[in-house]
Amino acid sequence: MYTPSSKQDFFAVTLNLGERSLGGGDSGGGGSKYWRRRRLCWRKWKQLSRLQRNIILFFFAFLAVCGLISYINMANHGRAFTSRSSEDQKIELEIPELNPAVLAAPQKADAIQGDFPEILPQKNRNPRRGRLGNLQIKPPPEEPKERLYDDTKRWEDEHGQANKGNKSEKTIISWRGAVIEPDQGTEMPSNKMQEPGQKSSVELKGQKKPVVINERQEAVIEAFRHAWKGYKKFAWGHDELKPLTHSFNEWFGLGLTLIDALDTMLILGLKEEFEEAKAWVKTELNFGKNVDVNLFESTIRILGGLLSTYHLSGDSLFLEKAIDIGNRLMPAFNTPSRIPYSDVNIGSGVAHPPRWTSDSTVAEVTSIQLEFRELSRLTGDRRFQTAVDKVMKHVHSLSGKNDGLVPMFINTNSGLFTHLGVYTLGARADSYYEYLLKQWIQGGKKENELLEEYINAIEGVKRHLLRKSEPSKLTFVGELAHGRFKAKMDHLVCFLPGTLALGAHTGLTAEHMELAKALIETCYQMYHQIETGLSPEIVYFNIHPQEGHKDVEVKFSDRHNLLRPETIESLFYLYRFTGDKKYQDWGWEILQNFNKYTRVPTGGYSSINNVQNPGNPQPRDKMESFFLGETLKYFFLLFSDDMDLINLDQYVFNTEAHPLPIWAPA
Repeated sequence: MYTPSSKQDFFAVTLNLGERSLGGGDSGGGGSKYWRRRRLCWRKWKQLSRLQRNIILFFFAFLAVCGLISYINMANHGRAFTSRSSEDQKIELEIPELNPAVLAAPQKADAIQGDFPEILPQKNRNPRRGRLGNLQIKPPPEEPKERLYDDTKRWEDEHGQANKGNKSEKTIISWRGAVIEPDQGTEMPSNKMQEPGQKSSVELKGQKKPVVINERQEAVIEAFRHAWKGYKKFAWGHDELKPLTHSFNEWFGLGLTLIDALDTMLILGLKEEFEEAKAWVKTELNFGKNVDVNLFESTIRILGGLLSTYHLSGDSLFLEKAIDIGNRLMPAFNTPSRIPYSDVNIGSGVAHPPRWTSDSTVAEVTSIQLEFRELSRLTGDRRFQTAVDKVMKHVHSLSGKNDGLVPMFINTNSGLFTHLGVYTLGARADSYYEYLLKQWIQGGKKENELLEEYINAIEGVKRHLLRKSEPSKLTFVGELAHGRFKAKMDHLVCFLPGTLALGAHTGLTAEHMELAKALIETCYQMYHQIETGLSPEIVYFNIHPQEGHKDVEVKFSDRHNLLRPETIESLFYLYRFTGDKKYQDWGWEILQNFNKYTRVPTGGYSSINNVQNPGNPQPRDKMESFFLGETLKYFFLLFSDDMDLINLDQYVFNTEAHPLPIWAPA
């Protein structure tokens, strides 16, 4: 107690620490023990050295910082998914309603009409020739737009509540065929292979009469049947055939080869094989699987294949399946930047970037537009086109381009290009350029910003990437890395001659056609100058005169051939637009070499490891789905003299060779 001077007024304050209790009910010694413990801890703390006290304080500060960072990351992730709804509502107000449209057909006066562009009407052709150009695109019977849209919303509602906690089963690393293979199976189908023998013909819905085919086309049909024989016997319903070990490779577990080949069978006139495959799609194809799929590969192969088959067959089964997979791929777009993740679990709806990075490749996110735009047109559901159009507009607004050329990677969080300074038309960037032109064509040549980007990019190619080889002066497209030119050209770049020719056909400068002719000569030489007559995956060109050297050189790690279609694709376009039969002859030479070095006697074709060793090309025991979906399809079209077989004024091919209809101008 404190006692002040007696001359002053004062208050008496008594502190009885012993009566304070933490428990609240005992006024005894519990409180004094509490304070004694605190004084004891303080004395212990003061007894520690300054170094010890600093270490302890640093430890607790570190824990606090870690906790704060974790909280911020979780908050950002949550906003990436919750902020989408309000933004999409705003965008939907700006986009006119998309209604399904059909090919103009005189007998169908009551076709569904809407604001969305219709399909280009058919031109009058020679009535003596059957063709795919007369195909009528018909909506599925008794499947109006309202029902399709309701089905979409119902799936979305059910899907949003189910399996939110499921985790991805496996990580797939891919770029157009390069994958890490999971365990293989040995299951064998019970179906019996149809024996070839009857004359094949192309007879699709809407044709006036079958298309008469020639001997070279017959050879393609025989090659397809041989490949299908191996797939049906050893890999039925699985993703890819392993023809040497009579087994299969599972990538997504969705019958990838079968779906990729559906429209090829229609174009080749293989009715029985198509009906067997259709039965599998109807009874066995199930997208409700807890499996990670690559957004790009699934879109171009599965969604594109189903949409194309729907248009060529008129069967609503394929449209229903396309809507299902389209809905299941949509969670990939739920990112902070709206640049889609590379992978999505189609069972749980959980999307994510690759495990090792938050980047997606530019080609992956800008080569899904044709398919999602067409899905919106058919269903009237705006979400599909809105998502992919936003990606294109965002990419076009970014800095980091070089005269229209784009870097290879883009970050899904920031929405910015990464790995700046590297420009290529090969892997991870190739189909970006292809889809600039093809979206413009698909939309009825109205979206001029796409055309401008395409023209700028081709000028950038000519300015920065185009060179000539020695000694033959072959024109080729190299790469640019931080200002240094590299005389390296992927086989994938051989899509470019066909794309240039297509652009010239649609009215662009004739210089594009001349460049296309020069580049397709180079792509052919990439086959012709190699010992097996088959192109390696990557070649290097000599740009300095050296005695005894060829134009083309191949490195040890690049000697493989994956049965790729790009050169055959461009040969098809060049023949279709010029009528020069040398392109057919070049294709025939390549087909014979495929048969000589990649054909497996028991069924199927195999990628090979060494195109420079005719005696031992070293088969890789894998037949990519695109061999049936693209390579053989383009061979068949190349060898056809019917210029209306998939009329290029009415159809545009996606990057997996699935034809989709061109919309008429509004």
